[in-house]
Amino acid sequence: MKSGQKIIELRLYDERRQTITIGDYIVFYLLNDKRKKLTTEVVCLHIFDDFSQLYESLDLLKCGYTLDDIETARPEEMERYYPPEQIRKYGALGIELRLLHG
Repeated sequence: MKSGQKIIELRLYDERRQTITIGDYIVFYLLNDKRKKLTTEVVCLHIFDDFSQLYESLDLLKCGYTLDDIETARPEEMERYYPPEQIRKYGALGIELRLLHG
């Protein structure tokens, strides 16, 4: 995200993410060093029934994939983070961000 290549964060559209609105600020912290952070602003919310729709609709290069791995990118990869029953219940969200500080 810091390089500007990844500008869309993929998440489950659960109750917590349903409160996100355009113009909100989201701060990301480096896992192994909480002093390092990226401050972003939400510029668009892409809401889908599931990650299959999301993967078909969004530019995956903006979602963190590279030219090396985009051909093998599959929506099922998101099941590493979210159980299929939760995906069916809540849907998928692409949070488009603009880097402010980092």
